[in-house]
Amino acid sequence: MRIEIWFDFICPYCYLGERKLELALEKFEHRDEVTLIFKSFELNMASNATKGKDISQIISDKYGVSYAQAKANNDSIAEAARQVGLDFHFDLLKVGSTRLAHEIAHYAASKGKDQELIRRFFRGVFSEGIDIEDEDLLFKLSKELGVDLNEFKAQREKGVFSAKIQGDEDEAGKLGINSIPHFIIDGKYTVSGAQSPEYFLDALQKAYRN
Repeated sequence: MRIEIWFDFICPYCYLGERKLELALEKFEHRDEVTLIFKSFELNMASNATKGKDISQIISDKYGVSYAQAKANNDSIAEAARQVGLDFHFDLLKVGSTRLAHEIAHYAASKGKDQELIRRFFRGVFSEGIDIEDEDLLFKLSKELGVDLNEFKAQREKGVFSAKIQGDEDEAGKLGINSIPHFIIDGKYTVSGAQSPEYFLDALQKAYRN
């Protein structure tokens, strides 16, 4: 069973949704038959308009809601995260280009290390306030997980990973995916957003039976 997941590293619902899927998989009796395939979907939040602003102000400006409304929504997300064992600190969150992180994730996938690395980057962004554009830091975290990036650098220069990211985003466009997280279970069932673990488990069971 394949589960394809379109996501971005600065998308809180993506981290939350991935965690809820993980909880569902813990209760899924056919977990050993499941392969997770992470696909890039860049939100492109990096711009001069976001520099020096906290995430609540960025959301307020982007969606035309009050700062108080944006902060209340982020507080609600943080509470939902806490309930599934995640520790969100929106006051520390730094938005930026996630291109390099996605490139590293694609490389890690070729080494069977993508799930571990993606979760580590998520935790860095939402719990520790890391700069997702900091190449030295991302390389350091990758190395700590046993992902040697010497080969990565050569492939990156050839545009291998940029092509993979573009392929993922082109596929999303063809499928009509315009928001994330977006999950496709075995090509049969679609789950959009950070649904409950029970919702995911039901979808997993239906996909397996059919």
